[in-house]
Amino acid sequence: MLVLLPPSEGKAAGGSGGPLDLGTLSLSELGGARERVLDELVTLCAGDEDKAAEVLGLSAGLRGEIAKNAALRTAATRPAGEVYTGVLYDALGLASLDPAARRRAERSLLVFSGLWGAVRITDAIPSYRCSMGVKLPGLGALGTYWRAPLTEALPPAAGDGLVLDLRSAAYATAWRPKGAVAGRTATVRVLQSKIVDGVEKRSVVSHFNKATKGRLVRDLLTAGAEPSGPAELVTALKDLGYAVEASAPARSGAPWSLDVIVTEL
Repeated sequence: MLVLLPPSEGKAAGGSGGPLDLGTLSLSELGGARERVLDELVTLCAGDEDKAAEVLGLSAGLRGEIAKNAALRTAATRPAGEVYTGVLYDALGLASLDPAARRRAERSLLVFSGLWGAVRITDAIPSYRCSMGVKLPGLGALGTYWRAPLTEALPPAAGDGLVLDLRSAAYATAWRPKGAVAGRTATVRVLQSKIVDGVEKRSVVSHFNKATKGRLVRDLLTAGAEPSGPAELVTALKDLGYAVEASAPARSGAPWSLDVIVTEL
């Protein structure tokens, strides 16, 4: 099973690891592409601060992120699983997984990134600020830039098992599974169910979405569930107590769509 996660906007600062070494990151096929994005980002942030803030979409209160980006090559690192924070990662709770679940997480989780393309939770990276929606001056929109490198690197990483796609829309643009891999892919939407005047109404709510996805991954890892495809995933989630509605694709070679229905966190 390969689980595709979005990163978090907020990231833990500092770390006890040495400076970034791109050669140690997983998915080594992305090395050249990572180097180019890193060069562009560091150069941008070491220059005109106003231009960097505009390109990165930073408010006045986030100007400190520019200096942090400028120092990426010498900054301390920590495992990516510790760098990413926020609602989804709080619910996932990597630090409190039992040893067996932790090994499954290290094997199966892949976090998408505007700067790195995608990383494993064990990859040592510094804290940074660069979303997939950014358009760097020399490279253009990162969602477009990463498509070719990720199209080469990710099918082998997916192997012949399930791909559980929990990415947000901005990060999904960087790689869309195709062919046989797409047929083993399940995308998940979280809907909050409320009864209003005796009628059920469903809506997408950001906090419910992120927290439920984090908890869902944690439950699969803790249970040792290894679904081989979308249909088996539906069964596994129902066994774990989730209310799931699944839509099989109308044609072969297309992802499944799963709705997870929640009423409260």
